[in-house]
Amino acid sequence: MNLFDKAKEALGKHPDQANQGIDKVADAAKDKWGGHGEQIDKAAEKAKGFAQQQGGQEEPPPPPPA
Repeated sequence: MNLFDKAKEALGKHPDQANQGIDKVADAAKDKWGGHGEQIDKAAEKAKGFAQQQGGQEEPPPPPPA
């Protein structure tokens, strides 16, 4: 099993932890580049969708419009 397969397996077993990690990175990015919060949030949502796809889960529904 290569590293990519191990990562996919971990994402499948621990999707909540992956999402928490993405949220922490997004928060750190907003602290550094606060003027781009909306773009950072969009990127975080895309990253969560990608992580869920790689983990073998269905992609979450898009967030409701603000």
